[in-house]
Amino acid sequence: MSGRTIAIHHVNAALRGARASGLDVEPVLRAAGIPPRLCEEERARVTPDQFTRLIQGLWLAMDDELMGFGPQPSRRGTFAMMCHATIGCRSLGHALRRGTAFYALFPGAPRVAIDRGDGRAAMSFALPGFDDPDHFLTESLLVIWHRYSSWAIGRRIPLDGLDLAYPAPSHAAEYDLMFGCPLRFGAPTTVLTFAERYLDYPLLQDEASLRVFLRDSPADLLGRRDYDSSVGEQVRRMLTHGTTTLDAAAARLAVSPQTLRRRLAAEGTSFRALKDQLRRDAAIEALSRGDESIEDLGRRLGFSEASAFHRAFRRWTGDSPGSYRGR
Repeated sequence: MSGRTIAIHHVNAALRGARASGLDVEPVLRAAGIPPRLCEEERARVTPDQFTRLIQGLWLAMDDELMGFGPQPSRRGTFAMMCHATIGCRSLGHALRRGTAFYALFPGAPRVAIDRGDGRAAMSFALPGFDDPDHFLTESLLVIWHRYSSWAIGRRIPLDGLDLAYPAPSHAAEYDLMFGCPLRFGAPTTVLTFAERYLDYPLLQDEASLRVFLRDSPADLLGRRDYDSSVGEQVRRMLTHGTTTLDAAAARLAVSPQTLRRRLAAEGTSFRALKDQLRRDAAIEALSRGDESIEDLGRRLGFSEASAFHRAFRRWTGDSPGSYRGR
């Protein structure tokens, strides 16, 4: 089945800076394959590919990788130059220090700092003078720096925690999909923490792999939801690869079904809810492609009757499959 879809909240949040600068965002939305009317449906979702194209379109239209949120624009190519400046470093810690020094050269750029000690690495972020009421740029920077670091050393860096210098937003449930670690809202500063040893890992990438990485980055990094290490995400990956029952998932995790239920409940989810989300995401992705009939799609997702699929889709999105695809 498909990968995760992205809540329409993130689309509208990404557009806020462009709209404030007076940009007509409808052509950008249409070029990304996102019908403008979809932005008015609070339960709508888009595919990672659509979201990646949206971010790329905003950069192209505005020539600003900060998408209008910063006190000054950050010209397209700035992130790529930071990557080129760090790719030859001997370790991740060295690369991150050089990367933060690179951005410090630009007035109005976000401020990123790296500290280490007592076995913990802390990456802190500050956005002085930024207009980011939805916290979209903050979220984007956290995701991009974390995932660039993981790519550079060739392995996912599990996060120990994330402190956020603002109250829990209405879309806080989406944070687990992005970070998969304990969260603390209302903290004094915004800080990502992880094991200090990762700073000493050597960089495994080179100029050749960087060229591939930069073809779509960092826009595609914002569209990915593959860095979550929670139990729920492990079960979701099993469902994606053919596991169909809770008992089978528990066996693969070497725990009892009761233990798996408790762990999922502690994360605020259940096996049934995860299976439902996976069906939802697969349905939205297929309807946006438009290469499969609604009846065939319902059968492929395991609905024995078309009416059951229609009811489920309306519950997921507030709309019928036909109307959703028509838009």
